[in-house]
Amino acid sequence: MTKKKFVFNKQLLIPIAALLALIIFNLINDPAFFKIALGKNSDGNPVLSGNLISIIDYGSELAILAIGMTLVTAASGGQDISVGAAIAIAASVIMRLIRGNELSPEKVHVPIIAAFLVACLVAMLFGAFNGVLVAYFRVQPMVATLILFTAGRHISAWINHNENCNIKDPSFKYYGGFIPGIPIPTPFFIAMLCIIIIMLVLKFTTLGLYVQSVGINENSSKLNGINPKLVKFITFVILGLCVAVCGLVKLSRSTTLSYSGMAKDIEMDAILAVALGGNSLGGGRFSMLGSILGAYVIQFLTTTLYKVEVSSSALPAYKAVVVILLVVLSSPVVREKFALLKTKLAPKKEVA
Repeated sequence: MTKKKFVFNKQLLIPIAALLALIIFNLINDPAFFKIALGKNSDGNPVLSGNLISIIDYGSELAILAIGMTLVTAASGGQDISVGAAIAIAASVIMRLIRGNELSPEKVHVPIIAAFLVACLVAMLFGAFNGVLVAYFRVQPMVATLILFTAGRHISAWINHNENCNIKDPSFKYYGGFIPGIPIPTPFFIAMLCIIIIMLVLKFTTLGLYVQSVGINENSSKLNGINPKLVKFITFVILGLCVAVCGLVKLSRSTTLSYSGMAKDIEMDAILAVALGGNSLGGGRFSMLGSILGAYVIQFLTTTLYKVEVSSSALPAYKAVVVILLVVLSSPVVREKFALLKTKLAPKKEVA
């Protein structure tokens, strides 16, 4: 008689443990944290409100970004620190197209979907630029993306001539807010669509296998007929596509464009989401589900810190502590220690 064993994904252990810890903390600190209310927004449409709604709303942007960051990290063994600046560029492209020659148009001058597709193309080109530097010129990812990190926001301002723009068309707010008649934030649905697409891609193509193979051992992947340079390049292009989606959501949410403040420090949250998802920041095997869950846990942490009245300027310090802990716990030395401890504690099998 064979025994069926439940196999638990160890990579999901960290984000689930972190999520449970945050839930327990908030239950003890303030049970009202989990209260959800149905009310009306400024347009008179029914919407849900509460901390949990804020988490799935703002966490969705990070979840979308974590999809691309996970692939880049797994394939290249490094991270893209230019995603915040790239989001500002994508948003600036959308703003430039839909506003026409007006600073505060009442109606969009170009269909939003058309402006978004152009932003996708631009963001993917910048992703390709980073990908070429990393894959073909063998520049370390953080160094390669430092170029766009430094110049990106200036490019964003240049696209709109550094003008203060505002879109007043109510339909533009739907992508970052609520669709009339639907009380759940639209970014959550956009994130779910992106998640479904990437899960289908990973299931029915060899992308995931190739990314992991290149990240684990680039030379071995070559011997198996895989082109490591092309795989790395593709991951940066995919991240560029994720950046464009985030740019649309963020611009729609604010309807104005802050060249220096839009998506500021979001690259840190994206990297933290990947690490919290149980993925090694040195590349190799990855858990896309873990990174997505990690993104929502990061937003859960952010909302919790705001709830206990931690100032926004102090948030990066708290997150930096989490990054240090995760990096240390995922280091080879600590992993070896845990493996050795597990071997010592495991009961010895009796020899028949």
